[in-house]
Amino acid sequence: QVQLVESGGGLVQAGGSLTLSCAASGNVFSINDMGWYRRAPGKQRELVASTTKGGRTNYADSVKGRFTISRDNAKNTVNLQMNSLKPEDTAVYYCNAESQSRIGLLRNSWGQGTQVTVSS
Repeated sequence: QVQLVESGGGLVQAGGSLTLSCAASGNVFSINDMGWYRRAPGKQRELVASTTKGGRTNYADSVKGRFTISRDNAKNTVNLQMNSLKPEDTAVYYCNAESQSRIGLLRNSWGQGTQVTVSS
C-alpha cells in the first residue's frame, strides 16, 4: 500500500504563490496516475490537477494557466505549483495516487491534506 504525505500549504495573500509537494512511500510495483484534489469550506471535493506516469496532465478549468502539476517518477513525488492565487482557491488540498501491486491489484490512496488559505 502507498502512503502519501502532503506539505507546502499555508497562508498567502491574493496574487501570491505556493508550491505543494506530495511524497509517496511503500513497496509497490507501479504508481500510475497521481493528482491533487481540494475541498473548499461548504463544498464537495473536486479534482484540481492530475498527471499520468508518462507525464500527461489535466487541469480543472478554474486553475488552468495558474497551476502546474509535475512528478518525479524516480523519487515518487508529485508537486503542484500554484501561482496567482485567489481567495476562492482556499481549501484543504489532498494528494491522490493509484498504485498497482506486482499481482495486478489496483489501490487508490489519499494523503491527510494540507491547508491552503488565500486572504483578500
